[in-house]
Order: sequence, then structure tokens, then C-alpha cells
Amino acid sequence: MTDASRTSRKSEVIVLGAGIVGVSTALALQQRGHAVCLIDRKAPGRETSYGNAGIIQREAVRPYAFPRAWQAILRVAARRGNDVHYHVRALPSLVPALARYWRASAPQRYESTVQAYSALIRHCIDEHAPLIERAGAQDLIRKTGWIEAYRTASAFDEAARDAKTVAAAHELGYALLDGAALADAEPALQTALAGAIHWLDPWTVTDPGELVMRYAALFEREGGVILRGDADTLRASGSGWTVRTSAGDIDAEQAVIALGPWAAGLTRRLGYRLPLFVKRGYHRHYAVDAEAMPTKPLLDAENGILLAPMRQGLRLTTGAEFAHHDAPPTPVQSARAEMLAGDLVRLGAAVEPQPWMGARPCIADMRPVIGRAPHHANLWFHFGHGHQGLTLGPATARLLAELFDRDQTYVDPAPYDPRRFGA
Repeated sequence: MTDASRTSRKSEVIVLGAGIVGVSTALALQQRGHAVCLIDRKAPGRETSYGNAGIIQREAVRPYAFPRAWQAILRVAARRGNDVHYHVRALPSLVPALARYWRASAPQRYESTVQAYSALIRHCIDEHAPLIERAGAQDLIRKTGWIEAYRTASAFDEAARDAKTVAAAHELGYALLDGAALADAEPALQTALAGAIHWLDPWTVTDPGELVMRYAALFEREGGVILRGDADTLRASGSGWTVRTSAGDIDAEQAVIALGPWAAGLTRRLGYRLPLFVKRGYHRHYAVDAEAMPTKPLLDAENGILLAPMRQGLRLTTGAEFAHHDAPPTPVQSARAEMLAGDLVRLGAAVEPQPWMGARPCIADMRPVIGRAPHHANLWFHFGHGHQGLTLGPATARLLAELFDRDQTYVDPAPYDPRRFGA
């Protein structure tokens, strides 16, 4: 045992997880005067937060629900589309959480979740904006929205009706583009599409992992400490918590679990049975000529692929894959995505030798978990953001920090309380 591993350092708060949610949590607590140590096994922004579509989705007021129509369920079961894939071997262990997900997606329950979800989403830009400025990350941000495109007229017409309803209910800006207008807006498209919805409010990020790193650098500049360590070594110590790091044991009065998809393992070890599951996803970057690069992220909505202009090239993302978190990658969706994207734009050579794979941390009722752990003093939960970790990280971090200090919260915290599961 080295001298470093025998030493012990003191902090007020340990935040476990240096993705966008954990880094945002560390910043929010630091801004309120708390001494925070941020701990992860990797550098900030190198795991789940690295692999998203790079959209701060102000329009995403309706979380992804489990399909209710039997036609949609059969399509998924038959693996006919590219938006959803699954590993048969993983299904038995996923069934309990997926069953709760299906029940939570029933119309009345789902509308309640939309109200809770949208209460956070409406603040996402306002909570990111000051961090972007303080972190000097303006060069990574575009404020031109993103495009939700459709290949068939029937699908576009239905989506346009839905967009009108959602935009009116939640004060969202959008524009409807017919095929000709879409072609004018995105000259890189080499296939005629039926139309698109241009969501105007969202901001987009040309390197999500780099944005998290700059937020982390801001945290360090303002006195925060970042260490490499293993969250699974967290253990109760007196009235507080201890975790092992490369700099020795770190003791703290309080600990926040912000581990994204890895929260399931640690919370289970601590005795909690939360309906957590992962949706895996893939992306790969392609070198494209300037004239072949879309001007803004473009979703091929009927096929579940998204093309996002990034600093590394054109990022092509896949839909969701239901599998064990640690199962080997499955190239099925990536191969299909490349074929489908090749219809839309001229793809150049792949930048990476293999697609990147990550996991989205999902909760069966589609609401993040934010608040004090039910059965442990001085332990906090902050995870389960599903598809919207990048979007919601600073907004939910503000709520967590207000709860931490027993202040008046800016939104009602009850829908996200960990005690809702009876855990």
C-alpha cells in the first residue's frame, strides 16, 4: 500500500460522477459556498456525456414513452426498424423495469409526467447560458435550432399537427418546412424529403464532451477538486462518507451519486431497488466536405438516426438498444444508420475505426431522481435523466443544490423525489 492510499483528505461534499450531471452538480454546490470534491474513474465528459447528439433540447417537453399501439410494439419485437434494437438475452432482467415503463406511459400517467418533465425543460437554456459564458465555451454553441425531418408526407403531416399542439402548450418556437423549403435550408441533402419541423429554441453543441470539460475546468478554477477514483468504494464512515481515490481516501460529510447509468450498481449495493435500466446508443464521425455538411443537426425521424455537425466531423447517431450495460457492442444499428445516412448526404471516410458506444440512464417513470436518499443520512441521488442529460444537467443541479441547502426550490421537487419508489 502506498503512502498516498493511506492518507485521508477531508471535503464537505463528494460528487460521484464527472459527466454533465455530476459536473453541473459540483458547480451548483460550489456556487453556494460548499467545498466539493468531484470524483470519477475517467476525465470529465468522457463517458455518456461524450456521446449524445449535442442538443440542449428546449423543445423536448415530452419524454420518450413506451409505445402503446400494438403495431409499434410488433415492429419493435420484429426488429424491423432502426430506431430500437434489443438483445434477447437481456430481456428477462429488463422485464420488470420495462413493465413499469409501459405502465407509466399510459395516457393519464404520461400526461402527469409531461407536466413534471416540462417544468425542468423550460429552464434548460437559462441554466446553461451563464455556465457557457463563465466557462468560455461560446465557440462550441450554435443558436440555430435543429431539424426533425420526414421522408413520407403522411408522417410529416402527423408530426406537424403534433408540433403545433405541443408548441402552443409549452411556448415553443418552430417553423414548418415543406420539401422545397427543406432543400433550400439544407443544400447538403441529396434526397428529396417530404418536409421537416425546424425547432428554433434549442441550442446545439459542436463537442459535448469538450463542453463538459470546460465546465469542469471552471469548477477547478474556482477552487474545486477533481480526482480519479472508484465510486464503488464509497462506504459509510461515521456520520459521513469515504471513497478511495488516486490521492488517497477522501472523507466528506455528504455524498452525491451522479453516476448516470452506473448509479444502478452502487444504489443496489446500498440496498435500493430503483427501476433503473439503460438504453445503449452508438455514434460515429465521418469526414465530409464542407458543402456536404448539414448546417444544423438533422433527425431522420422515421429511421431514428441523427446527423449532427461536430468538430470531429459529421456525427451519425443511432436509436436505442436494450441490452445489458456491459454486453459487447452490437454493430447492427450502426451499419444500418450508415446506409440510411448515405442516402441523405455524401458520407466520407469514418473517423474512428469502430463506432463509439454509450448508455443512457433511464428511469421507468421517465423522471430523473433528484433528492435525499431515503435510508441514508447525508446521501443524495441525482441521476436517471434518460435521453436528456446534456439538456437537463444544470437545471436539475440547481434543484439538487436548493434541496441540499433546504432553500425554496424553483420548481416543485416532489415529482423527482427518490421516495416515490418506496425504496
